[in-house]
Amino acid sequence: MDFRLTDEQAALRESVREFAREVIAPVIAEHYEQHTFPYEVIRQMGKMGLFGLPFAEEHGGMGGDYFALCLALEELARVDSSVAITLEAAVSLGAMPIYRFGTEEQKATWLPRLLSGEALAGFGLTEPGTGSDAAGTQTRAVLDGDEWVINGSKAFITNSGTDITAMVTVTAVTGMNPDGSKELSTIIVPTGTPGFTVAPGYSKVGWTASDTHELTFDDCRVPAANLLGARGRGFAQFLRILDEGRIAIAALAVGLAQGCVDESIKYAKERHAFGQPIGANQAIQFKIADMELKAHTARLAYYDAAARMLAGEPFKRQAAIAKLHASTIAVDNAREATQIHGGYGFMNEYPVARFWRDSKILEIGEGTSEVQRMIIARDLGL
Repeated sequence: MDFRLTDEQAALRESVREFAREVIAPVIAEHYEQHTFPYEVIRQMGKMGLFGLPFAEEHGGMGGDYFALCLALEELARVDSSVAITLEAAVSLGAMPIYRFGTEEQKATWLPRLLSGEALAGFGLTEPGTGSDAAGTQTRAVLDGDEWVINGSKAFITNSGTDITAMVTVTAVTGMNPDGSKELSTIIVPTGTPGFTVAPGYSKVGWTASDTHELTFDDCRVPAANLLGARGRGFAQFLRILDEGRIAIAALAVGLAQGCVDESIKYAKERHAFGQPIGANQAIQFKIADMELKAHTARLAYYDAAARMLAGEPFKRQAAIAKLHASTIAVDNAREATQIHGGYGFMNEYPVARFWRDSKILEIGEGTSEVQRMIIARDLGL
């Protein structure tokens, strides 16, 4: 196994790293404090082609693969997770369902704008009363002539209420299966559809420069042709999307963890106490060494999961391992980076304070740590 990057992959990583440091870093703290969405950053990311990275050129993509997306996410998250999660959700949860399961007409309608970054899309899966129990979906869609009539609500939906959000895909109960279980399907709901309401943005602990809303559907009518994929295949579709998304979240978590290392090294060299840089103290050296160890091993885990996915091999367990491990060490590294910074680590002017607040959601979003352990255990035959 060779985990060294190709020249093309290394060039992509370097270009995104430079963009994050020169474009995102100078402005993101203000967006974070004011809870504003960084439209100017997103526009530039669109021009770079980041939203089209893992998609075929025939649909307006860059002709890359999912690993390229992961490399970009890691570098963005080394500076800021709000921007990184905006890209991750826009690609793996917004555009990818259309790309994987859409008709040619649906692809032609939505993908050009989504892959260019001109528009964003959300993925309406989680509900206020279900959380990790996606099979407990209560939102319902009834076919009335040539229209779906949707009623229900969704919670914590990323990219669902920006000025450039074009649509959301919504999972809904569309009937009952012969075994008595719910028939789940996925339906495209364009922004502005009557009966589709986007609530005000949440007041969040972290990711405050990203866009997150609760959505409600009250006799919301969309054409029957807005069904995404086959009727009754919604559960299987979002399981595939979530398996892939866990690799992307792992990459994002590794980026945050590595950002903690970067900032800790910088601070340990600059901060003097008792007549020497604090980095001269073995206690600080060992903390940073352990942080680097964790980031490195988590990176190898998501590299492995991505390689298996791209090779067409089973990767569910490896994706869960990568997401579980990377999110855990991201929280660990954020805590240690804050400790190394001392009182300054508690001040929002230092990036590690933002990293600390952003890290916890990584153990919750796109499958909690407990869910990842369930997936791993079941794949082991337990």
